[in-house]
Amino acid sequence: MAKGTGRDDFSDLADRVAGPVLRPGQDGYDEELSGFQTGYRHRPAVVVGVTGAEDVRAAVRFAAERNLAVAVQSTGHGVTVLDEGGVVISTKRMDDVTVDPTGGYAKIGPGAKWEQVVAKAEPHGLIPPSGSAGHVGVVGYTLAGGMGLLARELGYAADHVRSIDVVTADGELRHVTVDSDADLFWALRGGRDNFGVVTGLEIDLQPVERIFGGGMFFGFEHAEAVFAFFHDWTATVPETMTSSVGMIEYPPIPVFPEPLRGRHVVHVRFATTDLKGGPALVQPWREVAPTLLEHIGELPYSEAGSIYREPDFAHYFDGNSVLLSELNPQILDAVRELAGADAPVSCIVDLRHLGGALSRPPKVANAVSFREAAYILRVLSSPDGIELADVRAALKRIDDAVAPWTLGRSLNFVYGMRDAADFRSELYEKPVLDRLSALKAVYDPANIFRRNQNIEPAA
Repeated sequence: MAKGTGRDDFSDLADRVAGPVLRPGQDGYDEELSGFQTGYRHRPAVVVGVTGAEDVRAAVRFAAERNLAVAVQSTGHGVTVLDEGGVVISTKRMDDVTVDPTGGYAKIGPGAKWEQVVAKAEPHGLIPPSGSAGHVGVVGYTLAGGMGLLARELGYAADHVRSIDVVTADGELRHVTVDSDADLFWALRGGRDNFGVVTGLEIDLQPVERIFGGGMFFGFEHAEAVFAFFHDWTATVPETMTSSVGMIEYPPIPVFPEPLRGRHVVHVRFATTDLKGGPALVQPWREVAPTLLEHIGELPYSEAGSIYREPDFAHYFDGNSVLLSELNPQILDAVRELAGADAPVSCIVDLRHLGGALSRPPKVANAVSFREAAYILRVLSSPDGIELADVRAALKRIDDAVAPWTLGRSLNFVYGMRDAADFRSELYEKPVLDRLSALKAVYDPANIFRRNQNIEPAA
């Protein structure tokens, strides 16, 4: 064991931290590292279950003094680079949420999930720029951009951040705004966990009482017609409508609705704050093909998770995303053939319409890249019972087929264990990555925040 990392050091850290400090083999160590992604798990020298900013400062200083890598975990959705032998800071206990209805914003702890924010905001007629699944953590989602349920209307979640409290590599707690530190504020909103450990953020909320949304399920035999209509329809809809089309095979088990059970289906999803115009925009879809199931109407934002019906239980998944410059028949054919019912590996597909507010620069610039993307294609598979190499090979065939129209990838939708070097240049436009690298050299020159999709400090 290296000098300075013996039992006494860890005991000293435990004395300085209010939350649990756990090492391999200790009760609670594995549980503390459990998260939504069950296929991959950090194995650090120590995991610190922080309860406040002072715990975070102590953990960061401990790591920096010993040149140990630091990784951050909240809900565990976004584990892509594993830590072994470093320090993992678990923020799940720091989940306080407060809403200022007069100011129209929320203060959110780093362990909070979007469903907690919605529960506090909705009674005031306010909603956050959250995604399609309420069980996702706020901070990781937002600092990676945050492409939400109403994204075409609201833009990226990162565009709505007012301030960020963050512990940087020097162990200092900083309250960062565009006025206090414009460079770091820019980098955090898009650079995610490369510049420090966030202990809280403030984000603007939107005055919305109810939304119109839901989805239609079609049999896979109608996939070609559904995809073709999605292409034409999304070319004309206003930016108040955010939509996507997905494909999934439902197992033949009673937990799923009978019309979907044991079938490969195409699911078209809609969400808008335009309660009057929404029904008319959706109506043409009823002429495309017979539906297996339909669930569309007005609903409170707290029920927005019913639109996508994404699983809320921990499981093993791998996959990736590509940001597309356009949508054309070649892309749609490739997706149906390589990720549809006859694909060699079972895939879950989500093709989302972008543009609108996502394409415009925010009032306060940030590091989110590829705003000109018109669509995002996400493909996931479960490697349970399948060789991971076979899953990756199937996903690569899809990547290769759509490569001529690929602008880059979304940091929030890189799934499974991935070497940061493989995707770093695909997550940011080059001028953005160059600036992030230069700022990394300022705020984290030793690169202790490296167990992530890492941005290396400029030489």
